[in-house]
Amino acid sequence: MSGILQNRASRSRTATSRPAGERPASALPPRPSRLGQTVATAVVGLVLLVSAATLDVEWSDLRGLPAAVAEYAALMFADPDWSRLPRALFEMWRSISMAWLGAMLCVVVSIPLGMLAAQGVGPAWLRLALRGLFAVIRAVPEVIIALVLLTVTGLTPFTGALALGIAGIGTQGKWTYETVETLRDGAADAVRAAGGGRTAVVRWALWPAALPALLSFALYRFEINIRMSAVLGIVGAGGIGSMLANYTNYREWDTVGMLLIVVVVTTMAVDAVSGALRRRIMEGA
Repeated sequence: MSGILQNRASRSRTATSRPAGERPASALPPRPSRLGQTVATAVVGLVLLVSAATLDVEWSDLRGLPAAVAEYAALMFADPDWSRLPRALFEMWRSISMAWLGAMLCVVVSIPLGMLAAQGVGPAWLRLALRGLFAVIRAVPEVIIALVLLTVTGLTPFTGALALGIAGIGTQGKWTYETVETLRDGAADAVRAAGGGRTAVVRWALWPAALPALLSFALYRFEINIRMSAVLGIVGAGGIGSMLANYTNYREWDTVGMLLIVVVVTTMAVDAVSGALRRRIMEGA
């Protein structure tokens, strides 16, 4: 009993002898401040509220939107006009060709530039310049690029393909250098240990390892171009989009419904095939 009392007394003397500013070992750390997160959330919420309040929108019209959508859906899909299906298929094929040509142009240009923009491949000044170029291209929509090219190349499908190719360089280039930078350094170190220079490292270490991912990204870019080709056709670049814009202006809703069915079915089929190819590339047989 006396030993227990002596231990308690010694612990109390130790506690009283601790400096005033020293925290006990068992005390919890201070709770992290969430002031920055709270302020950022409040600012974002305020921006959203101001944006919604300053829009020139009659919010009461939203109540009639479901009825209007149902009305036009009935006009388009109740009895589609299949008499123009052959021409629609031909224009859809032109859109697919436009998307494929744009994807190939994008891949041929963006992959070499993207690899030069990767850390450890190109010099610092070149990396910064290329990454800045990719960011500028990504900031410009495909429609704006097509409108600029229309003044040079005219109203042709080549304009749409060129616009899709230029617009895809920004995204594809970013995917390329990010893919190269995430690769493991084992193969590159082995090539350097064997006496290989920077070119040998790219050729025998980085390129074989990055190729499956880059091919997958190229196919995904083709899927995106299929959708965008219809949009570019609306501004005069040809393809199914031009046909869709013309019949929409003429208010021939039964033909518009048929064109939308062709676009949706074709896009889903291309996505299914492209997705299967991408899985085969990334995962094997």
